[in-house]
Amino acid sequence: MKINNRRSDIQIIADMLRLGEAGKTEIMYSANMSYFQLQKYLKFLLHQKLIDKVYLGNPSVSYRVTERGFTLLRHIDSIQQILESEDEDAPITAQDSLSANKEKK
Repeated sequence: MKINNRRSDIQIIADMLRLGEAGKTEIMYSANMSYFQLQKYLKFLLHQKLIDKVYLGNPSVSYRVTERGFTLLRHIDSIQQILESEDEDAPITAQDSLSANKEKK
């Protein structure tokens, strides 16, 4: 079930984190956002230590997801999987989700 057509902040953050490492332009186009939105989210992600700024040379800068960012992304994906479960009658526990994630690796 899709709650609404607009992406939440969490969905946008997850889209950005899924890139792993990228420059501003790639993040902006891949996550389908404006430059203003990009600046806002990059500032937040840097402040929360979910990404690091990587200096590739003047003026080239890239952004790389930290371990903390990958942990957040795994949690977001687990929650989305639970919410989008097709079999609404079957209860899904945290342990089921953790087991499923371990099997994927």
